[in-house]
Amino acid sequence: MTKYHAEHTWVRIEGDTAVVGITVHAQDALGDVVFVDLPEPGRVVTVGEAIAVVESVKAASDVYAPISGRVTEVNSALVDEPALINSEPTGAGWFFKIAPDGAMPDDLMDANAYAAFVESLA
Repeated sequence: MTKYHAEHTWVRIEGDTAVVGITVHAQDALGDVVFVDLPEPGRVVTVGEAIAVVESVKAASDVYAPISGRVTEVNSALVDEPALINSEPTGAGWFFKIAPDGAMPDDLMDANAYAAFVESLA
């Protein structure tokens, strides 16, 4: 099941690992992604911490951790092909994986709640 953070990241639990990326809304707002700065594996992060940077033809934006834990893997394919973030933001365009250090935060949203949240921003 995928959950969404108010900072426009998504998190999907796969076994004991959380896969994280930016939402379709975020990549639409950014436009064509041209560069991504990923965290180092082993880095410990807390919910809401800026953990990566994504740059597009329009702007540079921080990517915030939707959960706390330790980064176990980064998607190195994004370094050579950052456009994956635009073409497959919830698939091959994932950013990093985290070994969670606790339960999912209560403020994460399901797909319907996130859609309503995005609608409220318009």
